[in-house]
Amino acid sequence: MDRSEFQKILKEINVELTDNQCDQFDKYYEILVEWNKVMNLTGITQYDEVLVKHFVDSLAVFKAVCELSGTDNDIKNKINYFKNVSVIDVGTGAGFPGVPIKIAFPETDVCLLDSLNKRVNFLNEVINQLGIKKVDAIHSRAEDGARNPLYREKYRIGVSRAVANLATLSEYVLPFVEPGGYFIAYKSGEIDEELEASKKAIGVLGGEIKHVYKFSLPGTDFGRSFVFIKKNRITPKKYPRKSGLPSKEPIK
Repeated sequence: MDRSEFQKILKEINVELTDNQCDQFDKYYEILVEWNKVMNLTGITQYDEVLVKHFVDSLAVFKAVCELSGTDNDIKNKINYFKNVSVIDVGTGAGFPGVPIKIAFPETDVCLLDSLNKRVNFLNEVINQLGIKKVDAIHSRAEDGARNPLYREKYRIGVSRAVANLATLSEYVLPFVEPGGYFIAYKSGEIDEELEASKKAIGVLGGEIKHVYKFSLPGTDFGRSFVFIKKNRITPKKYPRKSGLPSKEPIK
């Protein structure tokens, strides 16, 4: 896949990049593949696949934001097309979706949170080599980071592409989101049953499911769903519970 093809696919999700931003994505790919030789960052390493399944997938949330903004003034006003807002990516791993969001929307303040220090070291290398500003990589479990007053309820948007059920993810992410902000969960497959099972947990944590945006990733048969959860009120101080409990015993 050449640059023009990449940009054509991005236009399908309402994203346009400068040549410099495309260069940053290429550099990100090079660093990812190099570091992946000595640590497990991703099982996807072919250039075309990384572009679509990691980069385009990470940015596809913008298509959802744009389309929902046409009917929901709150999303239009609060998220403002990812410009000049603060975003935390919880369980970011190799930087997805946080780093692609930062590259595409450089005005955005981004925090990348991960529980493994070696992944944080990788992310700092990416940040340094790409020369991107207003982005921090933090080594912390979500349960611990969300109790730190530096991070608790400080972000307009929380995102996560981590693999966990929605009740657990909400306990990880919603405590970071300010009242009035949104947690946008990246989900795949059929999620109706999972959505229903998570409603109580989301309500307990101060949130409410506002929208579910489903579509197929361009050029693939991969179904992606974005769950928009609005933070209506402050999360009770007891949440998140101590490390391990949100995944072992999701709120029911």
